Amino acid sequence: MTEFNEHKLYERTIRVWGKEPQMLQVIEEMSELTKEILKNVNRKKDNIAELIEETADVEIMLGQLKYCYNIEKQVADYKTEKLQTIAKRLDDWEKKEK
Repeated sequence: MTEFNEHKLYERTIRVWGKEPQMLQVIEEMSELTKEILKNVNRKKDNIAELIEETADVEIMLGQLKYCYNIEKQVADYKTEKLQTIAKRLDDWEKKEK
């Protein structure tokens, strides 16, 4: 296999397979992960291997999505803000529980 870094691999996937097909693939992979989560939660299925596989697929495709739209930094910044908000909500929730 050719050595790569993620950014160059994403660039290559878009160049070879095209933006629109890869963005549709993002949706397909998210749908497959959704299906496995539902099996695990609703049906109590032991499908950890499938959850691992589909989570990895989604993370790869989200990397392509961020590359395609050149939004890596904005997503990282927004994610940091969201995590801080979640932390504050948890702090508030836990204070109420005491």
